[in-house]
Amino acid sequence: MNAPRTARARARIELTREILSTARRQLGEAGAAGLSLRSVARELGMASSAIYRYFASRDDLLTALLVESYTEIGEAAEGADDPGRAPIERWLAVWRATREWSLANRHEYALLFGTPVPGYAAPHITAEVAGRMPLTLARITADAKRSGDLSPPPGPACDASAITPEMRVMLEGMEFSVEETARLILAWNRLVGIIGYELHGHLANVTADDAAFFDYTARTEAAFNGIAV
Repeated sequence: MNAPRTARARARIELTREILSTARRQLGEAGAAGLSLRSVARELGMASSAIYRYFASRDDLLTALLVESYTEIGEAAEGADDPGRAPIERWLAVWRATREWSLANRHEYALLFGTPVPGYAAPHITAEVAGRMPLTLARITADAKRSGDLSPPPGPACDASAITPEMRVMLEGMEFSVEETARLILAWNRLVGIIGYELHGHLANVTADDAAFFDYTARTEAAFNGIAV
C-alpha cells in the first residue's frame, strides 16, 4: 500500500502542473526556442530562483513538455483503437484521433514534429513515449496479419540496412518483414506530414475539404500496408 502524499508533496505536484500549463500557453507566444523559465516564473508570480527547484534548466522544462505531449497524443491514438472492430475501422479511428488531438494542440504538435529547438537534444525518455502513437498503427497491422487479413500490394523492395536496429526492437514480436516495417514507417510519416501540412496552411487552395482529404490519405496508407479498405 502506497503511503499517502504529504501536503508538501501535493503542493509540489500542483505547482509543477501549473508550470507546465503556463509553459504550454507560452509555446504559442514565443515558440519552443523562445521559452524560458524566467518568463514562466514571472507569469506565475514566482521568484525566478524558485522555479529552478522544479526544473533545473530550460531543457528540463522542454523535456517535460515533450513527454507530456507525446503521452497525450499516444493516449489519443490508443484510446481510439477498438480491437473488436475491423482493421480499417481501427486504422481510421487512430488516424482521426491523432488529427483531432493535433488540431486542438497546435503548438504542442509543433513542439513534437516541427523545427528542432537550437541547442536542445531530447533525451532517450522522449523516444520511449514518442513510440506510443505509431505502435498503435503497428498493432493494428500485426493483428490483421495474424488473422490473415493483410494483403499488401506489390511495391519496391526496401533494403534491410535502411531500418535501424532500434526500430526492429520496437516492433519485436510482431513478425514484420523489412517491407512491412518500411511501409509502417511511411504511414507514420505520412500521418504526421499531412497533419503538419494542414496546420501550417500548406493545403490552402489545394484541398477543398481537409478532413475528407485526410481520410483519403489514411485509406491510401491502409491499402499500401495491406489493410483492406
